[in-house]
Amino acid sequence: MIDRYATPEMAALWSEEHRFQTWLEVELAACQAWAEEGRIPFEALEDIRRRASFDVERIREIEETTQHDVIAFVSCVAERTGECGRYIHLGLTSSDVIDTASALQLRSSLDVILSSLETLKEAVLSQAWRHKDTLCVGRTHGIHAEPTSFGLKLLNWYDQLRRDTRRLEAAREEIAVGKISGAVGTYALCPPSIERRVCELLSLAVAPVSNQIIQRDSHAFVIGSLALLGTTVERMATEIRHLQRTEVREAWEPFRKGQKGSSAMPHKKNPILSERLCGMARLLRGYAATSLENVALWHERDISHSSAERILWPDAFHLAHYMLCKAQGIIRELPVDPQRMEQNLELTRGLVFSQRVLLALVEEGGMSREEAYRHVQGAALRCWQGEGDFKTLLAQDPPISAALPGDHLDRLFDAGFYLRHVDTIFQRFPRAKVD
Repeated sequence: MIDRYATPEMAALWSEEHRFQTWLEVELAACQAWAEEGRIPFEALEDIRRRASFDVERIREIEETTQHDVIAFVSCVAERTGECGRYIHLGLTSSDVIDTASALQLRSSLDVILSSLETLKEAVLSQAWRHKDTLCVGRTHGIHAEPTSFGLKLLNWYDQLRRDTRRLEAAREEIAVGKISGAVGTYALCPPSIERRVCELLSLAVAPVSNQIIQRDSHAFVIGSLALLGTTVERMATEIRHLQRTEVREAWEPFRKGQKGSSAMPHKKNPILSERLCGMARLLRGYAATSLENVALWHERDISHSSAERILWPDAFHLAHYMLCKAQGIIRELPVDPQRMEQNLELTRGLVFSQRVLLALVEEGGMSREEAYRHVQGAALRCWQGEGDFKTLLAQDPPISAALPGDHLDRLFDAGFYLRHVDTIFQRFPRAKVD
C-alpha cells in the first residue's frame, strides 16, 4: 500500500483496525435484526453489545491456522463475547459481512474525497475570477493560436472538477448498498427481512439482487470515477508544467525557502509536484483497469477480485486524496506573471490576429475566402521567416491595403477584442471571493 502518501483522514479509514471495526458494525447490526425477529434473546444481544470487541494481533494469530480472515475475526470476537458469541455471524456468509462493511468504508472514503474536492474547486474558482481579465496567448497543438484569458483557462478546470463531483456523488450513491443474502444470494438461511433491517441500521440501501457478493461493476464505477478525477488533476498539472518551462515562464509551482531543484544545478526550479501528480494519475488509471477486470467472476463468485481489491481500494483512495491535497496547495499559491504573458502574446509579432484579418477581408473587403486566406497566409509565412512584423507585411500587400484602408487594419490588432465575451462565460458560474 502507498502508506507514504496516505493522509491522516484516509489512513484512518483504511487501517486494519477500522476494517475490523466496520465488520463488527455489520455483525452487531445482524444480531440486532435477529433479536427483533426473536431468534436471539434480547438479553444475549445486550451481552453481545457490551462485550463484543477484537484484537488485531489475536485475529492474525488465529488466521495463521484458519487461513481465513473472516473466520479468524469471528472467532476472536466470540472469544471475547463468551457464551453469547455463538449468535455472532448467525446465518451469514463471509461476503455478507465484507461487502456490506466495504460499502461503509467506500462511502466514508468518498465523503473525504468530496470534501477535499470542494476545497480544490474553491481554490481554482478563486484564481479564475482573480485572473478573469488577465490576457494571455491561447495555444493549440502547442502553437500560439489566439488571445484568451488566463482566468478562462482556470474556469475550464473548475467546470471539469464540477463534473468530477457529480460523478463521485453518483458513485457514492451506487456503492452505498449492502447484502445479507447468504452463500449464493438465495436467503436460504437468512431471510430478506434481516438484510433489510441490517441495511436500515447501517443507512445503506439493499442490493436488489446479489449472489455471494455485491456485483463489482459498482465498485468499478467508484474507482473509475476516482481515475477520472485523477485525469482532471493531471490535466491541471500538465498545464502548469508547460507554463513553468523556461521558454514560457507564465506561471509556476510555488518554490519554498530552502527547497532545491537539482543536486547538480543550483539554478533549477523544477515542477516536481505537478510531475508527481501526473505519475499518480497513471497509477489511478491502472487501478481502474483492474477494477473493470474484477467485474467478470466465475459463476456465483470466485476470489480473483479479492486480492486485487485489498491493494487497489486503499491505494486508489490514498492516491486520489493526496493528489487533491497537493493540487490545492499548488493552485492556492500559484505565482502568475501577467507581464510575461503579454510578452509571449507578442512573441509572434502579431500572427495571433490572423483569423480576424481573414474574416475582415471576406466580410468587409469583398474577397473570397480562398483569396483572403492566400494573402493572409503568405504574409504570415514571411513573418515566421523573420521578414518583419505581421501587420506591416499585411499593409505592404496591395490587395489587402486596398481592401482594408486607413486605420482599419490597426483596429484588427486589438487583443482586448478577444475578451469581450469572457464576462458572459463567467456569469454562468458562482462568483468567488478574491483577495
